[in-house]
Amino acid sequence: MSQMPDLFTLFIFISHFFLTITLGFYLILNLQWYNYRLNRVLFHHKKYLWHLLYFVVPLAAYYLTGKYFWIYFYFGLLPALTLWYRRIDKKLVFTARVKRFFLFLAFAVVVGDLLCMSLQKCHIYPVILPLFFALGASLLFEKMLFKSYYNEAKRKLDRMREANGLQIVAITASYGKTSIKNFLWQILKSGGYDTYKTPRSVNTLAGLVKDVNTELPENTKVYIAEAGARERGDIDEIARFLEHDYAIVGNIGPQHIEYFKTLENIRNTKMEILNSPKLKKAFVHESAHVKPDNRVELFGNHIKNIRATLEGVSFDLEIDGREEHFEAPLLGAFNAVNITAAILAAKALGMPVDAIRRAVSRLEPVEHRLQKIEAGGKIIIDDSFNGNLEGMTASYTLVESYPGRKILVTPGVVESDKATNIQLAQKIDTVFDTVIITGSINAKVLATHIQKARKVILRDKSRLEEVLAEETLPGDLILFSNDAPTFM
Repeated sequence: MSQMPDLFTLFIFISHFFLTITLGFYLILNLQWYNYRLNRVLFHHKKYLWHLLYFVVPLAAYYLTGKYFWIYFYFGLLPALTLWYRRIDKKLVFTARVKRFFLFLAFAVVVGDLLCMSLQKCHIYPVILPLFFALGASLLFEKMLFKSYYNEAKRKLDRMREANGLQIVAITASYGKTSIKNFLWQILKSGGYDTYKTPRSVNTLAGLVKDVNTELPENTKVYIAEAGARERGDIDEIARFLEHDYAIVGNIGPQHIEYFKTLENIRNTKMEILNSPKLKKAFVHESAHVKPDNRVELFGNHIKNIRATLEGVSFDLEIDGREEHFEAPLLGAFNAVNITAAILAAKALGMPVDAIRRAVSRLEPVEHRLQKIEAGGKIIIDDSFNGNLEGMTASYTLVESYPGRKILVTPGVVESDKATNIQLAQKIDTVFDTVIITGSINAKVLATHIQKARKVILRDKSRLEEVLAEETLPGDLILFSNDAPTFM
């Protein structure tokens, strides 16, 4: 009988440890989703109910329910959180940063609990304090570590400039920057350039620093990098780091307007890419509304005779006073703009126009951007990485002439405003027979303004395959237009 208090104390100690780690798990997962910006987790989250159910309510219950809390923790919170985690599509990636956070958290919990046990002055073990400690310690440690990595990456870029004349191309846009990057890389590769591009959608300062340190080959002659932003100054930091020779500013529009508030703020942030001290030339889309000068060349208005079909895109482009014709096996009229940006940059890097034309004719589509697939007698167009109004509506125009039934799968335009999604709904109504609306972020506005097409609202994307089997037949065309993770 005398051992019972010791066993109970041990049970409380272990349970409190697991509770704090559980809340830390939810916290770091959300931070990873939003690039470790706490203000975005707090003020720009799309599912505040999750914060309430899996963080606020457990904290309140812990401090208010006393000894009965552990019944709720083991038989309520943990099963619910496990089920929720299985259903979300963006799982926690256990990076070195995440592992360090858990080490800080575990240290804070164990030390705090041992102090409480030895002093016997704690009525309840602390939870908020260890979380704050781990968050603060992690932030401080990562800043110190990043500074070291940053300096190392700068030295590597300087060394490569000296050793083999490295030239850097930085690309930004509201949309299309990943396509421009991939097209330019393919064109330069076909011309025999030793070129390297940032992987996937790596476009933050931290991502670029890591890429330079760990992936960029020492013999690279042309480094092509994306520059993304969620706040003013983000691209300026990238420009000061890369000190790129060439810049491309693609289409600018209201993407991420919830962060920047106005289109003018978006333009100003994108134009920070001109702040490189080594900039020789910048190719800027006319949507930026800037004045050309000896460093800035506008593009977009010289693209003519664009023709887009389900076989590819062709267009004419004025270069050095001559009209040049280009054809590419890529879907979507908007790709004429992205290809043009790549053409101009390749020419500036010394590649002849005829060689560029041959490379353009062999361009391969970027994964999940208007990829055409035929399966089970159905035509599937995967455009799930295209998330802006202009590109999405252009893809709808592209499939409009298809003679069979047309089915759309979309969450709408994410990180944009209501007016943009109303425009999208109006275009959907003119093209599609059925629209499957995924997620809840734009479900209400799309369902309200889509009048003609049959609507299926799918809040759980895990059922998408089942719904498609029910809703589609051989001969149908299925367009996947944009995608949004379950936390959006």
